[in-house]
Amino acid sequence: MKKHSLLILIFVLVASLVCAQSPDYKVVFDVTSKDTNTYHTVVRQASSILKANPDAKVEIVIYGGALDLVTKDKSIVAPAVQELAPKAAFKVCAVTMQRNNLDKSRLIPGVETVPDGIYEIITRQKQGWGYIKVSP
Repeated sequence: MKKHSLLILIFVLVASLVCAQSPDYKVVFDVTSKDTNTYHTVVRQASSILKANPDAKVEIVIYGGALDLVTKDKSIVAPAVQELAPKAAFKVCAVTMQRNNLDKSRLIPGVETVPDGIYEIITRQKQGWGYIKVSP
Protein backbone atom coordinates (compact mmCIF):
# COMPACT_ATOMS: atom_id res chain seq x y z
CA MET A 1 0.00 0.00 0.00
CA LYS A 2 2.85 2.37 0.83
CA LYS A 3 4.42 1.64 -2.57
CA HIS A 4 1.19 2.53 -4.35
CA SER A 5 0.77 5.74 -2.36
CA LEU A 6 4.36 6.72 -3.06
CA LEU A 7 3.95 5.99 -6.78
CA ILE A 8 0.76 8.03 -6.93
CA LEU A 9 2.44 10.92 -5.11
CA ILE A 10 5.41 10.84 -7.48
CA PHE A 11 3.09 10.70 -10.49
CA VAL A 12 1.09 13.70 -9.25
CA LEU A 13 4.26 15.72 -8.60
CA VAL A 14 5.74 14.94 -12.01
CA ALA A 15 2.44 15.70 -13.75
CA SER A 16 2.11 19.04 -11.98
CA LEU A 17 5.69 20.00 -12.89
CA VAL A 18 5.12 19.13 -16.53
CA CYS A 19 1.91 21.16 -16.64
CA ALA A 20 3.52 24.12 -14.87
CA GLN A 21 6.27 24.40 -17.45
CA SER A 22 4.71 25.96 -20.52
CA PRO A 23 6.91 25.96 -23.59
CA ASP A 24 8.12 29.28 -24.96
CA TYR A 25 5.96 30.71 -27.72
CA LYS A 26 8.32 31.89 -30.45
CA VAL A 27 7.39 32.80 -34.02
CA VAL A 28 9.27 34.37 -36.91
CA PHE A 29 7.41 36.06 -39.76
CA ASP A 30 8.95 36.08 -43.25
CA VAL A 31 7.96 39.22 -45.20
CA THR A 32 9.21 39.81 -48.75
CA SER A 33 6.24 41.30 -50.59
CA LYS A 34 5.87 44.89 -51.73
CA ASP A 35 2.07 44.46 -51.50
CA THR A 36 0.81 46.79 -48.77
CA ASN A 37 -1.90 44.29 -47.78
CA THR A 38 0.97 42.13 -46.54
CA TYR A 39 2.10 44.94 -44.24
CA HIS A 40 -1.34 45.20 -42.66
CA THR A 41 -1.50 41.41 -42.36
CA VAL A 42 1.81 40.98 -40.53
CA VAL A 43 1.07 43.83 -38.13
CA ARG A 44 -2.38 42.37 -37.39
CA GLN A 45 -1.01 38.84 -36.90
CA ALA A 46 1.85 39.95 -34.65
CA SER A 47 -0.51 42.13 -32.59
CA SER A 48 -2.97 39.26 -32.18
CA ILE A 49 -0.27 36.88 -30.98
CA LEU A 50 1.06 39.39 -28.45
CA LYS A 51 -2.45 40.18 -27.23
CA ALA A 52 -3.13 36.48 -26.66
CA ASN A 53 0.30 35.81 -25.17
CA PRO A 54 2.17 38.94 -23.99
CA ASP A 55 5.26 36.84 -23.23
CA ALA A 56 5.50 35.49 -26.78
CA LYS A 57 8.67 36.14 -28.73
CA VAL A 58 7.76 37.59 -32.11
CA GLU A 59 10.21 38.51 -34.85
CA ILE A 60 9.38 39.98 -38.25
CA VAL A 61 12.15 39.55 -40.82
CA ILE A 62 11.94 41.92 -43.78
CA TYR A 63 13.84 41.49 -47.03
CA GLY A 64 13.32 41.47 -50.79
CA GLY A 65 10.59 43.87 -51.87
CA ALA A 66 9.22 44.54 -48.39
CA LEU A 67 11.53 47.40 -47.38
CA ASP A 68 8.72 49.97 -47.52
CA LEU A 69 7.16 48.23 -44.50
CA VAL A 70 9.84 49.77 -42.26
CA THR A 71 11.04 52.81 -44.24
CA LYS A 72 10.12 56.09 -42.51
CA ASP A 73 8.86 58.02 -45.52
CA LYS A 74 7.16 55.07 -47.25
CA SER A 75 5.55 52.86 -44.61
CA ILE A 76 1.76 52.92 -44.46
CA VAL A 77 1.88 51.10 -41.10
CA ALA A 78 4.64 53.14 -39.40
CA PRO A 79 2.60 53.95 -36.25
CA ALA A 80 1.75 50.27 -35.78
CA VAL A 81 5.39 49.25 -36.31
CA GLN A 82 6.54 51.79 -33.71
CA GLU A 83 3.89 50.58 -31.27
CA LEU A 84 4.86 46.93 -31.77
CA ALA A 85 8.65 47.42 -31.89
CA PRO A 86 9.18 47.23 -28.10
CA LYS A 87 7.38 43.86 -28.00
CA ALA A 88 8.14 42.41 -31.44
CA ALA A 89 11.51 42.54 -33.19
CA PHE A 90 11.45 44.02 -36.68
CA LYS A 91 14.65 42.94 -38.44
CA VAL A 92 15.69 44.09 -41.91
CA CYS A 93 18.19 42.31 -44.13
CA ALA A 94 21.35 44.43 -44.54
CA VAL A 95 22.00 42.85 -47.95
CA THR A 96 18.59 44.01 -49.18
CA MET A 97 19.19 47.48 -47.74
CA GLN A 98 22.55 47.71 -49.49
CA ARG A 99 21.09 46.49 -52.79
CA ASN A 100 18.41 49.21 -52.53
CA ASN A 101 20.78 51.94 -51.30
CA LEU A 102 18.78 52.34 -48.10
CA ASP A 103 20.62 53.79 -45.11
CA LYS A 104 19.75 52.74 -41.54
CA SER A 105 18.78 56.33 -40.75
CA ARG A 106 15.72 55.91 -43.00
CA LEU A 107 14.33 53.04 -40.92
CA ILE A 108 11.46 53.53 -38.49
CA PRO A 109 12.83 53.89 -34.93
CA GLY A 110 13.09 50.53 -33.18
CA VAL A 111 13.73 48.56 -36.38
CA GLU A 112 16.95 46.54 -36.33
CA THR A 113 19.17 45.16 -39.06
CA VAL A 114 20.58 41.66 -39.51
CA PRO A 115 23.39 40.68 -41.89
CA ASP A 116 21.14 38.35 -43.92
CA GLY A 117 17.37 37.91 -43.65
CA ILE A 118 17.21 34.31 -44.84
CA TYR A 119 20.02 33.30 -42.50
CA GLU A 120 18.15 34.97 -39.62
CA ILE A 121 15.02 32.95 -40.40
CA ILE A 122 16.95 29.69 -40.68
CA THR A 123 18.69 30.41 -37.37
CA ARG A 124 15.35 30.99 -35.65
CA GLN A 125 13.92 27.79 -37.11
CA LYS A 126 16.93 25.84 -35.82
CA GLN A 127 16.20 27.35 -32.39
CA GLY A 128 12.68 25.94 -32.49
CA TRP A 129 10.80 29.05 -33.59
CA GLY A 130 7.59 28.65 -35.56
CA TYR A 131 7.68 30.01 -39.12
CA ILE A 132 5.02 32.00 -40.94
CA LYS A 133 5.42 33.23 -44.52
CA VAL A 134 3.29 36.34 -44.92
CA SER A 135 1.92 36.65 -48.45
CA PRO A 136 -0.62 38.92 -50.11
